[in-house]
Amino acid sequence: MRSAEFNKEQVLRAAMTAFMEKGYAKTSMQDLKAVTGLHPGSIYCAFQNKRGLLLAALEQYNRDRGEELQGLFSQHTSARAGLAAYMTHVVDECVSCDPQKLCLTQKALNELAEQDEEAQAILSEQCAMWRNALCSVFERIAEQGELTGTRSPLDRARSLIVSIYGLRTFAHTHPEPQVMRDLGTQILKDVCQ
Repeated sequence: MRSAEFNKEQVLRAAMTAFMEKGYAKTSMQDLKAVTGLHPGSIYCAFQNKRGLLLAALEQYNRDRGEELQGLFSQHTSARAGLAAYMTHVVDECVSCDPQKLCLTQKALNELAEQDEEAQAILSEQCAMWRNALCSVFERIAEQGELTGTRSPLDRARSLIVSIYGLRTFAHTHPEPQVMRDLGTQILKDVCQ
């Protein structure tokens, strides 16, 4: 049997785009063929089926988002400034109305979490990793003396995640960009108090 001759990360990122634009159920094998350049037989050989491709795409998405988060924070000496840059990035994604800037985790949670235990496990792990990363950020912000109030880093991380999910959902109603930026600023202020 021949081994796959394609760039797996490139294929997974292309599949992410299709799943973010249409959702899992509405993304056809022809859509996946168009965006990945792979024939359905190659997709089945490499990923078993469309579901296998989605699960692999979710894992790649998590790696990409983790690297993106680290990159944003590495550009700032202050953890709070890094968090502000992260919130600006989230808001910019929301106001772009670009389907490629949607959150694949949120889209998959809304569509699949209750129907697919394996997808639920991957999504739950991704959310836990995101929560833990943000918890670490809030611990650094506290160490740097840039937090007020007595809320724990874990509580702040959870609040931020819920706020970001809400912000992303609200963005689907296409509010004015300045409204989204104001909300992002308020969210940041609230979680740091």
